[in-house]
Parts: sequence; C-alpha cells; structure tokens
Amino acid sequence: MGKKSSQGFNTPFKDLKAKLQPRPEPSPPKAAPAPPKPAPKPRPEAEEDEARLFYEAMAGAAPLTNRGEVKPPQGVLPQIVDENAEALAQLSELVSGEGPFDIADSDEFIQGHAPGVDAALMAALGRGDFSVQGHLDLHGMSRAEAKEAVERFVQDARRAHKRCVLLVHGRGLNSKDQIPVLKEALKTWLQRGRIARSVLAFATARPHDGGAGAVYVVLRK
Repeated sequence: MGKKSSQGFNTPFKDLKAKLQPRPEPSPPKAAPAPPKPAPKPRPEAEEDEARLFYEAMAGAAPLTNRGEVKPPQGVLPQIVDENAEALAQLSELVSGEGPFDIADSDEFIQGHAPGVDAALMAALGRGDFSVQGHLDLHGMSRAEAKEAVERFVQDARRAHKRCVLLVHGRGLNSKDQIPVLKEALKTWLQRGRIARSVLAFATARPHDGGAGAVYVVLRK
C-alpha cells in the first residue's frame, strides 16, 4: 500500500515554531536634531582689531550735513533771494522810520526824505504846495532845549494827525562866527534818532515862510 499524501491532513502546528519566535521590538523614535550651537563671542582682541580697521578706513572722511537738501544753482536763486531780502529790509525800514534818508543840501538849502518817497512829493514840498498846519520857532534856544522842543512838538503834531509843519531855526546870524548851529543840528535830528521816526520828508521853506531860516517837515501818518 503506497504512502498517502500529507496534503489531505489538517496540520495545525505546522507554523507553531515560527509563531513562538520572539517578535522584534519596535525601534525608538528618532530624536529631534540638536539646535545649532551659538557662535562663539569674538575675542576682545578681535573686536579691537575690527574697530581699529574701521577707524583707519574712515580716516579723513567728512560727515554729511544737510542730508537730502537740494542746493540751488549758483548765481541764480541766491541772487533773487538777496534782492528780495534787500527789498523787504528797505520796506521794513520805511515803515519803522529807521531807514537812511537821502539828503541834499547847500549853504542856503537842505532837503531830505525817507527811502521810497516819491519825487513828485518832494517837488511839491519844495514849491510850498503843502498847507502848513503848525509851526515852532527855535530862536533863542540852546541846542539841548531846541532838541527837546522839536521832539515834543513833532510827537504832538503827529498825534493830532497833522501832515506838514514848519520849524523855524534861524540863519545863525547872531551866533558865534555866524554858524547856523540849530540848522545843522535840525538836519541831523530829522534824519536820525527818535525825531526821524516821525518824519517822512523835509525841505527848506519858501521865502514867505522863512526861506533859508526855516524848514517844512512832512510827518508820517
């Protein structure tokens, strides 16, 4: 009787040996990569070397000033600015009465006016066209007395809104060496100092108002 094939039998323990083998343990999870180590601090010697190299490289360099400023073309805008500034300065002096007077004088005649006064006004003043609204006679006064009197008279006349007044200074015929002291002093007072701040123009009077011994004065408003 021949051998029977094992294929028809139930073999429950066929893989028992393989099943009894110990299972391999799972591998542990991979650890996270370590953070990079901080760079070592530079040595004091290295820092000193870098600082020294920096200052050597910057030697002779000039610091920037007016950063972002656009410079105007030379010879164009500066000239315009200067002209405008000069015009504004003259206008300010004219309003405040501190600008330099234009003076013309001779032995028998004096005339002066603040900057900006029209030539037509001066011509009318010289002709005696202005109506005299008050006068002050300085005969017999000392220089100091005359200055105080003129200053007070001009201030009062201006407060009263008078525009043209007459100051009689005389010809100086009775003074030492016949020098018209008050005439010369009055010319100075009318163009400089406190009195001049109230004066717009002045000119020697016409003969019927005293001629060379008197002066018309036009006051500021």
